[in-house]
Amino acid sequence: MNILALDASTEHCSAVLWRDGAVFERSARAGQAHSEMLIAMADAVMAEAGTALPGVSGIAFGAGPGSFTGLRVACAVAQGLAFPGDIPLTGIGTLQALAAGSGADAAVCCLDARMGEVYHAAYRRNGDAWTEVSAPRVCAPAAVPELPPGRWTACGSGFAVYGDLLRQRYGAQLDAVRDGLVPQARDIARLAAPVFAAGGGIRADDAAPLYIRDRVALKTSER
Repeated sequence: MNILALDASTEHCSAVLWRDGAVFERSARAGQAHSEMLIAMADAVMAEAGTALPGVSGIAFGAGPGSFTGLRVACAVAQGLAFPGDIPLTGIGTLQALAAGSGADAAVCCLDARMGEVYHAAYRRNGDAWTEVSAPRVCAPAAVPELPPGRWTACGSGFAVYGDLLRQRYGAQLDAVRDGLVPQARDIARLAAPVFAAGGGIRADDAAPLYIRDRVALKTSER
């Protein structure tokens, strides 16, 4: 089974062709150039794998939360690639992808959401799957949800930007902090594989980003 996976939810950009566990990958820091880079990356990984769109079983994209522009780019590219051959799509949560990329059995994931907030979620590994302990949300770093007892690996840029506040909140529960970890297409592909293997997925028309927060900027009076 060939799965094409894309992510542009942060300042990084990545694309993967996943073939039954084998990975052909491109990943780079994109800044604001996601739209220019993502299609080229997708073409490159398919060429390296020796396949083309008719041979792709499903396309997965980082649905969010994350950069509003990046999420729209990844979704739009996935839709554009899927439309001609009616390839099924699935959106994968970027915070869950962070957890999957952490190598931990319990991960609390925070991405910098700007405007003094973080995107937050927490997951526990259950075999090859992940159980959602705290659903994705946007909140102030000092107001992130409590975690169940146990040791947790902290992941994501929220811990780079608001590390002191988040460490105060979670204290000794944090076993390790991986504040440089970003969502990656390879982890999105792994999470999407069971969906496509079970015959799941949606039509391109129905794909949409997961924004969580509707507001994208502070008003002048709030700055």
